[in-house]
Amino acid sequence: MEQDDGYRALICRYRPRGLPKAKETWDAWQSNLAPSPELFDAFYGKGRTPITLDAYRDRYLQEMASQQDAITELASRVKRGETVTLLCSKDCILEQVCHRTLLAGLIEAEVARSR
Repeated sequence: MEQDDGYRALICRYRPRGLPKAKETWDAWQSNLAPSPELFDAFYGKGRTPITLDAYRDRYLQEMASQQDAITELASRVKRGETVTLLCSKDCILEQVCHRTLLAGLIEAEVARSR
């Protein structure tokens, strides 16, 4: 945790295992902005061949179309000059297709659209 992290949002479907609530370092847990369990399983190939990075990106963006209110709320924080830090308990394979990177792009687009 850094001093300038600002508002810290945990963007993962499940709470990190074994972490007591007293040690949580985020302001909000927004599991609705994480990839669905089905998309997560498809990307990591649980039981089948993994989907491509492009397919993952497209499906995640489709899922986020129904989460516009939550995205707008985070964008409002950014517009007010607040730093928003997106956290996850899983390491990303590639930063450019990490759901946090994709979500940051959606937040930035919402900030630009409302200016």
